Amino acid sequence: MKSYLYSYLILFSLITAIGCANKSTTEKLEDFGTVGDFSFLERNGEQISQDDLKGKVWVASFVFTRCTGPCPQVCATLARLQEKLKAIPDLRIVTFTVDPERDNPKELNLYAENFRADPKRWFFLTGKEEELHKLIKEKFRLAVGHNSPEQSKPGNEFIHSPRIVLIDKSGHIRGYFEGTPTTPEGAPVDKFEDKIKALESHILTLAREK
Repeated sequence: MKSYLYSYLILFSLITAIGCANKSTTEKLEDFGTVGDFSFLERNGEQISQDDLKGKVWVASFVFTRCTGPCPQVCATLARLQEKLKAIPDLRIVTFTVDPERDNPKELNLYAENFRADPKRWFFLTGKEEELHKLIKEKFRLAVGHNSPEQSKPGNEFIHSPRIVLIDKSGHIRGYFEGTPTTPEGAPVDKFEDKIKALESHILTLAREK
């Protein structure tokens, strides 16, 4: 009973603190459609599909382990979310590689350890490049692909979005959020911290939904 009450108080404190920090986060989330079917190999060797995420609120990101661009910062942002919202049992983080030819489970596991990713709450997925890129472009509606030969240098082989995607318990995409505090050109992202607080607040709202 005490354990339940303690968890409830933590959740209530999170909701109150984030809500007070940014009142604009009460705006209604849009619905961008469902992610749909997928099944990819997780770093632990198991298959993870959309069915494993039903009833969970989850955030998706798209990186590759050799990336010298925004990927480390995106994962650092997600690591913040993992820590800040660790009291939310129905939250999952799902990171898809855009370079599955190199990013096998071993490489993804080593990469995940850099960000202290909880293997029970933060999944790193790999699979066939064609299937991964199709899912990202057609369902998540984000750009992904090989960089041009002129731009393709080690660590810069792929074009991909640094955005974080929020998905509700029914598998519907509910919003897109900045994953890094700077643009690819190096300019500061306007009100980045406010946007992260908004994401946290929306996660809490969706987690309370039945």
